[in-house]
Amino acid sequence: MWFSARFGLAAFLALVLLPALRAQSAQFEVSHDGHTVGVASFEFNGAPTGYESSSMVRIEMPGLEYSLSKHEQLTAADQLRSVVLSTVTNSSAVSVACTPKRAQILLDFSANGKSSTTKLTSHGVAVFLPDFDPGALETLLALAVAQNNRDLWAILPKNSGSIEPVELTTYPDQQGTLDGEALAVHHMVATIAGAKTNLFSGPDNQLLQAELPQEGFVLVRKGFVLQPSAKPEAPAQ
Repeated sequence: MWFSARFGLAAFLALVLLPALRAQSAQFEVSHDGHTVGVASFEFNGAPTGYESSSMVRIEMPGLEYSLSKHEQLTAADQLRSVVLSTVTNSSAVSVACTPKRAQILLDFSANGKSSTTKLTSHGVAVFLPDFDPGALETLLALAVAQNNRDLWAILPKNSGSIEPVELTTYPDQQGTLDGEALAVHHMVATIAGAKTNLFSGPDNQLLQAELPQEGFVLVRKGFVLQPSAKPEAPAQ
């Protein structure tokens, strides 16, 4: 066969099975300054053109009631095709639709009975990154591997919307347990628009924990426990 001769049967099977292998879901506990304040979850499923991804977030604490619902379409390479986001922050509802074009990214906002559109310059590989969204962080981890931690951008659906570069710094591995089983934990710090997020992932690149130190929030995958580092960490060389 021409296809087998050029690409190999194994490569063909990997391409066909990739969306099915990526199908997964996870639930997270959200805490603020050590107190549980909510839950979050994501689900990825294979689709004819790549993946369908959905996320849910619920946070209730003094001064903040926040909910998020997101559904997006991704290519087989985890790149964004389209996304629809709905959030409610302290009774203020906002919906956003994002559609990447060849040279532009269109963000259509709807809030308080008013609609607006923001056009952003496309910068290639970008992740749609709402607040507290574990599915977006899972996609960021996948894109980081594909891009060797370089040339990544984040589409931030805040205010009128913006696109910002993602700077990733790798730290030495730590240790932890998932459902009682010991595993090595990879640690990276993502810096986006001046804000830092600590990302902890497992051997299969799955998101295990995310920390937003400037805001005091932590997302922890259910069943995961991170073992504190015995000494201060420095970026890996």
